[in-house]
Amino acid sequence: MDWLIYIMMIILFAAVLVLLWKNYRIKKEAKLFAEKVEDALDAIVTGKEWNMEEELEDSLWGRTGTQLVKAGHVFRKKEEDGFREKERVKGLISDISHQTRTPIANIKLYLELLEDEEFSQSGQEFLGKIKGQMEKIDFLMQSMVKMSRLETGILQIHKEDKNLYETIRHAVAGVVPGAALKGIDLYVNCEENMIIRHDSKWTEEAIYNILDNALKYTEPGGKIHIQTERQELFFKISISDTGKGIAPERQAEIFTRFYREPEVHDKPGVGIGLYLARTIMELQKGYIEVQSEVGKGACFRLYLPVIKS
Repeated sequence: MDWLIYIMMIILFAAVLVLLWKNYRIKKEAKLFAEKVEDALDAIVTGKEWNMEEELEDSLWGRTGTQLVKAGHVFRKKEEDGFREKERVKGLISDISHQTRTPIANIKLYLELLEDEEFSQSGQEFLGKIKGQMEKIDFLMQSMVKMSRLETGILQIHKEDKNLYETIRHAVAGVVPGAALKGIDLYVNCEENMIIRHDSKWTEEAIYNILDNALKYTEPGGKIHIQTERQELFFKISISDTGKGIAPERQAEIFTRFYREPEVHDKPGVGIGLYLARTIMELQKGYIEVQSEVGKGACFRLYLPVIKS
């Protein structure tokens, strides 16, 4: 009986060894499989050449690898199609910009010449309306071109370490004449030496759009405040006004393209400014938020990330 127990122990020991060996092989093959899949996916994402050589055999990896090769071809084709479409849109935008610039400039010139002529009171009124609509078309075309170039990546954000105070100052200078005409006071409370990494041109555009929006919807005699605050992760630019305010249920909509509040269609604008401002901030890894109550004005906060050297 002892020899029988001895044989059973040997068999049991051998079975354990076989199980351990199989477990080791399974783990090794699983690790190898994961590494191959990772290499394949990396090649697909980065566009590198990936040679499977003799690995496309009738096995789990062979079947998986075949599908990954097909997925890589599809991914690359879509990428190439996307590039071609971007180039097509780029050409289209360039054509639109070029084809409309000259006619708009000519119409503006003709309107200026007509202003020197003598017209009846009604004629002068119609001339003023035509000029206003022409300026609106010009503004719309410029905004559409900017928006399209940003969305298609034709114009890139180029961030540099520059003084944010100068960016804000240039944006404020753009609304000073309009504020003076409406008797609106502008208050600026900013550090004069704020070196922060940002695209000064496009950030100025975003700040100007917020200020222009505040100017439109603030009644004569109102106030607009601009102030900055350096935080741990972001640099905050706050622009608050004493305007009509925005209802809570509409605050998410104001950043969509061509959105105009129902009761302000008599105000100038096409509903692109806030959308552009948000897009510009997001392209710089920042964001915009708004806080407002109806009848109590609005406060827009623009956040730019603090990038530490």
